[in-house]
Amino acid sequence: MNLYFLGTGAGLPAKHRNVSSIALELLEERGSIWLFDCGEATQHRILYTNIKPAKIEKIFITHLHGDHIYGLPGLLGTRSFHGAESPLVIYGPPGIKAFVEQTLKLSFTHLKYPLITKEIFDDETVFEDDQFIVKVKKLEHGIPSFGYRIIEKDLPGTLLADRLKEIGVKPGPIYKKLKNGETVQIADGRVLNGKDFLGPVKKGRIVSILGDTRYCKQSVGLSKDADVLVHEATFAKDEELLAYNYFHSTTVQAAQIALEANAKTLWLTHISSRYQGEEDCQMLLAEARAVFPEANLAHDFLCVPIPKK
Repeated sequence: MNLYFLGTGAGLPAKHRNVSSIALELLEERGSIWLFDCGEATQHRILYTNIKPAKIEKIFITHLHGDHIYGLPGLLGTRSFHGAESPLVIYGPPGIKAFVEQTLKLSFTHLKYPLITKEIFDDETVFEDDQFIVKVKKLEHGIPSFGYRIIEKDLPGTLLADRLKEIGVKPGPIYKKLKNGETVQIADGRVLNGKDFLGPVKKGRIVSILGDTRYCKQSVGLSKDADVLVHEATFAKDEELLAYNYFHSTTVQAAQIALEANAKTLWLTHISSRYQGEEDCQMLLAEARAVFPEANLAHDFLCVPIPKK
């Protein structure tokens, strides 16, 4: 599992930061990629990575401001040109379905794969299977903006193969059944419960990716005990009033959310283009770390591994 920052700027593209997009690589877990927001030129950013559009399984849109969605129609078309046939699901606020359908229709873009668009609402589970749960909450922004909480379900413990060999159970199909926690009877009549031969359960990871927002308690709830929290930090701490008026957050406010939520690490993104150069970056980072020492400042093309627990 890796987080790949494709665009970390705010509002408009800049030479050093493109507009918002983050890829969550789940190649080991499910052989696919989930994309969070798709600002203008996202597919151009993808060209400089190992991300294949055909591998994108889901796209989660936080809100409908242009710097988060203007790259979507082009990417959808490119995925088709690349020969993708697997379904793609887009999640987003009310209006995302009309935006996608109208842009594809007016540009005469015909997709070769099934496209499903699901509009999301406050405080709901938008996706769940045997591996992951994705929950959303509405944040505080000028238009409906959402945060996503991605929860990996706990994984079963490692099969204690050495212990099985000690009691005379040789490797074979029975190991798979025991690994699944099943109860099986072996050739000599003994009945073995798979749960007795498994190590401790491996706790799943939690990743919280929040859309544009003011400081709000909903952000804390979405980020509770997250292994990784991605939070916007459009402004420096001395621009708190400006951040409030524009429905955004400062570095310190993002750090405070991480602190209150007991997150493990914080990645700051959606940085205003007024902050340029290494000196500005170090200033923003220092402000956040003064509140939350595990804060980090994201930049375009940064890949962040999220190791298993």
